[in-house]
Amino acid sequence: MGWKAAEKLIRHWKVLRGDNVMIIRGKDKGETGIIKRVIRSQNRVIVEGKNLVKKHIKQGQGHEGGIFTVEAPLHASNVQVVDPVTGRPCKVGVKYLEDGTKVRVARGTGASGSIIPRPEILKIRTTPRPTVAGPKDTPMDLVLEKTYDAKTGKGMPEL
Repeated sequence: MGWKAAEKLIRHWKVLRGDNVMIIRGKDKGETGIIKRVIRSQNRVIVEGKNLVKKHIKQGQGHEGGIFTVEAPLHASNVQVVDPVTGRPCKVGVKYLEDGTKVRVARGTGASGSIIPRPEILKIRTTPRPTVAGPKDTPMDLVLEKTYDAKTGKGMPEL
């Protein structure tokens, strides 16, 4: 990717994996679906069951060949998040609640201004966190050892 293309990458993404979106341009215009995958390096998203194309795959060693129907990526500007109250496409804004939590809200003409919930699928990690310490992990007794005392200044390196 050249530097010109990198300049045009979306910095602050409004759509997330698992969001309910409506396609606003293209052959599936007006249809809604769930975002299956977000490709940030290309500013594209894949919507479940939408923008289907035929792909010709040559037979190889270990897989069958033939013509398959696959979901092609859509540009992120061609989809909009669906307002959970009105069911119409809307822009996404950010708002901070009284307790300081950051939430997404529906914005734009005809939008309800309601909170757009974070998709549940984002709470599930694709790779689970390791429960057993590996060879490169620092042992817990070394982590919990107190090496600096703020009151006496003990443990400060001599400069």
